[in-house]
Amino acid sequence: MTDSMSTPWLRTPGNAAARRWLTRPDCRTVLVVVPHMTAGTRLADVLPLLEADHRVQVLFTVPTTADMWPGVEDYVRSWDGVLVPWNQALRTRFDLALAASYQEIDKIDAPVLVLPHGVAERSRISPRDSGQAEDTSSRMRDLVVRDGRVVPAGVVFAREEDARRFRADCPEAASRALVAGDLCLDRIRASLPYRDQYRRALGVNDDRRIVLVSSTWSRWSLFGTEEGLLTELVRQLPADEYRVVAALHPLIWAAHGAWQIRAWLAAALDEGLVLLRPEEGWRAGLVAADHLVGDHGSVTLYGAALGLPALLHPAAGQDVRPDSPAGHLWRVARTIDPDRPFPAQLRASGSASPSHGTALAQRISSAHGRAGVRLRREMYRLLGLSEPARGVPLSPVPLPVPATGEAHRRVEP
Repeated sequence: MTDSMSTPWLRTPGNAAARRWLTRPDCRTVLVVVPHMTAGTRLADVLPLLEADHRVQVLFTVPTTADMWPGVEDYVRSWDGVLVPWNQALRTRFDLALAASYQEIDKIDAPVLVLPHGVAERSRISPRDSGQAEDTSSRMRDLVVRDGRVVPAGVVFAREEDARRFRADCPEAASRALVAGDLCLDRIRASLPYRDQYRRALGVNDDRRIVLVSSTWSRWSLFGTEEGLLTELVRQLPADEYRVVAALHPLIWAAHGAWQIRAWLAAALDEGLVLLRPEEGWRAGLVAADHLVGDHGSVTLYGAALGLPALLHPAAGQDVRPDSPAGHLWRVARTIDPDRPFPAQLRASGSASPSHGTALAQRISSAHGRAGVRLRREMYRLLGLSEPARGVPLSPVPLPVPATGEAHRRVEP
């Protein structure tokens, strides 16, 4: 790891040596802390809430630790913001820090607002071999309380139930809990009127049915245990009736690399699989989809909350907490039968189920359509600024951009 003392400081807002060079030197500074792409994708949803405010300067940093995810700095640089070196961020005072992980937040000199980075954060049983649900109270206290100090200025929850559990587990931090709803789900719902545009971006201009296959990370996930599932899907589903689209968790891409992912999926890509990029695309894929095949990851839960008929990876169910949103889904959805043809299983999974989708959506968020309003109010409270007169934006998600699958292939003579 680079010696932090030998790394030069950049002339960025917050650096006293750079003040005389700044065109707008008196902005409140907001630091966005991105330890991995999963956190980054959630924080990207929050940034539009700070747009068009000339009183606010947003900066970014990637924590430099002994155990880092590859490619994160390149990902953050693609946002075209000011990337502050971690050693400089640790020695700079900011007016607000936004995080979607508890990693390193106790070292930041700023009021820190921590957001969730997925529906399934409290959905898994641990340790796996015990078969018992983990008591998360001590773990949560370790994340929130450091050296007897409550670190976050605010902890955001999508559900009132999770906030109540947090207050009971960490009574000294009870006043820091904020139930804001789920901004990611709100954006997905705002995208529903654009379904046809998303389908065209995935190459479907007719009545073919789109099957979105989703996998979270870990060896017990769909992608971790089913080596040939994607290839079998694209082979068994007639190309003139179906388009198969895959969305893999960003940590799969980070840990194994884009080249390796494409190499493992070479046969499926040759058969017509559409592979979505890890940064974005899965939400548009859900809006475009007619069927969902997945595990206990957030993508599967969001899709089922839209009412998509779902086929679930059976092994992943062993890791699901019964009282979680994933536990609810496992009680109402079908699981994959490896001995039955996939076309028959998709037909048997039925059409969209509005009642099941509505019930699951209520388990994901306690404030539908209100997340942006509540988050912006809290951010400006922590910044000590009045909210802008501008309305709170809620934009549809971007068009999906499939990842190219050519790099692993040989050129035929």
